[in-house]
Amino acid sequence: MGHDAFRALSGPGGAAADVLTALPGADLTTVQLEVARRRAARLSAADVLRRHREDRFAAPSPLPFALLRRIEDALIGAAVSFEPVTLSPLVPLGTQSVVTGLAQHRVVPTGRGTEVAADPTAGLALAAAARRASGEVVRLATVQRVVRAQRVAAGLYAHFSLFGAVTAGRDTGNLGFERDALAEHARLVVAGCRALGATEVSLGVTVLDPRFEDLLDGLDVPVHPFPDREGGRGGYYEGLCFKVYAAFGGSLAEVGDGGFTPWTRKLLGNAKERLMTSGLGVDRLATLLPGQPSPTSR
Repeated sequence: MGHDAFRALSGPGGAAADVLTALPGADLTTVQLEVARRRAARLSAADVLRRHREDRFAAPSPLPFALLRRIEDALIGAAVSFEPVTLSPLVPLGTQSVVTGLAQHRVVPTGRGTEVAADPTAGLALAAAARRASGEVVRLATVQRVVRAQRVAAGLYAHFSLFGAVTAGRDTGNLGFERDALAEHARLVVAGCRALGATEVSLGVTVLDPRFEDLLDGLDVPVHPFPDREGGRGGYYEGLCFKVYAAFGGSLAEVGDGGFTPWTRKLLGNAKERLMTSGLGVDRLATLLPGQPSPTSR
């Protein structure tokens, strides 16, 4: 078979992709595992070492382990009202595209009906939805090393650590759940940054639904409007979202974000379910702390 004919069959819109997509899950897994076995059999140990050195998905982070661990401990320590959980590095296939609405090409799929975690709040949403059968409000937090497939900028690593937290509950009327959850997460991200020595922390808030404007009244953390935020209005968040900015002796820099999402509502098929999420970039914070050298990116 010629190269052009093969590409026509195997391309994104080709016949081979149609055939593979239509296979039952177990059969597709068998094919994928066999392809991986055959491709791996063609590699030498030198090939593997080269990929370890050069591949942005596989190369180790240049950031010091002790520094990242200190930041992780400080952020988890600030989440006093949240239960810390250890998530799997994998989530079910479709978690990002079906539940959060992000493009599937942004995640790394496996050959067993799963995908590599790309956002800890998505995994926490799954865990929270599974616990919501009790009817109690669920508060979970974690730190997770995640992988994202898209190249944001030349030289960036594909893997990094994120702190994430979620509060899952039920609509109590008059945005009561939303008011409490927003205040809770605002205090959380500010406390986390302060625990690391931030001299200033502020939230850039984007109101997506006018009804949520009143939720800002009485917040005991610094906020400023961020009406033109790109990405906040694309369906990922609803109602209200924010970006987190922190300064460590210098100017304010973006270190995280958060907002209300429809994820548990989708997962449980219940219009009354509500979810608040927030996250902070562990690696991002590591590059901002005083005295830390900027790592060589890849």
